[in-house]
Amino acid sequence: MMRKVLVTGGAGFLGSHLCDRLLADGHDVLCVDNFFTGSKRNVAHLLNHPYFELLRYDVTFPLYVEVERIFNLACPASPVHYQHDPVQTTKTSVHGAINMLGLAKRVKARILQASTSEVYGDPEVHPQREEYWGRVNPIGFRSCYDEGKRCAETLFFDYRRQHDLDIKVVRIFNTYGPRMHPNDGRVVSNFIVQALKGEDITIYGDGSQTRSFCYVDDLIEAFVRMMESPKGFTGPVNIGNPGEFTMLALAEKVIALVGGKSKLVFRPLPADDPRQRQPDIALAQEKLGWQPKVALEDGLKETIAYFRRTLEA
Repeated sequence: MMRKVLVTGGAGFLGSHLCDRLLADGHDVLCVDNFFTGSKRNVAHLLNHPYFELLRYDVTFPLYVEVERIFNLACPASPVHYQHDPVQTTKTSVHGAINMLGLAKRVKARILQASTSEVYGDPEVHPQREEYWGRVNPIGFRSCYDEGKRCAETLFFDYRRQHDLDIKVVRIFNTYGPRMHPNDGRVVSNFIVQALKGEDITIYGDGSQTRSFCYVDDLIEAFVRMMESPKGFTGPVNIGNPGEFTMLALAEKVIALVGGKSKLVFRPLPADDPRQRQPDIALAQEKLGWQPKVALEDGLKETIAYFRRTLEA
């Protein structure tokens, strides 16, 4: 069934891949983005598609459109970008959620919130399960993003309780792939760009901190399954790859795949940077029949090829 679907943050890394998938599935897609971190290049190949529309817009203002599904992805997601204007980051998460929930209520649309594993903060529970409430610094440099996303989740569940709104909430763990911003400060893009340029690779702390990396295609599949899951299943549900790697292991893998003679250099660990991050995806496996399929090495090869083309261009 063709549906009218709104994707906020649709010209971003994840949003553009989601637009690709929704159009491939036969939907009519309205992509909304203010292009703070998103890029027209990410959706340029879609501009002539008969069922794709691009709108420059900021979700901190109310939006009046007629849609049946809303994917709310709008928000800078890397520390470099969300710390650039922390007040605006919080407004995007909170006001953006209020505006999209209001729209969903008015048009009776189902709405999915792209939340984040950052709601768990620097966790004391490992791996992280959905019932864990987290350990977040409410006044730190990362709080604009962490607490903004936590407040957005609160709003979603209050709209469900108060207005019986049809909501879905996913918590995204580290995701990588083509169309990542080369200067977003995330570990995968940092390592790949530094290696391709023949620069030293920067490790923060001693490199023993861990992350779990999910390839973008796997994540988008989970988005689609979550949106079409039964109404009674709201989440939140963890979406990520439970494979856990240290920063040192990731750096060594990138160097091996790129080649060259990059060396590792160590810098102080940023404030409130989580020591470990790994999703428990049992709920996604049970309710969505989903689990990631792309191995880290295979995903890195695709991502390296994309950054190689981007740097050459």
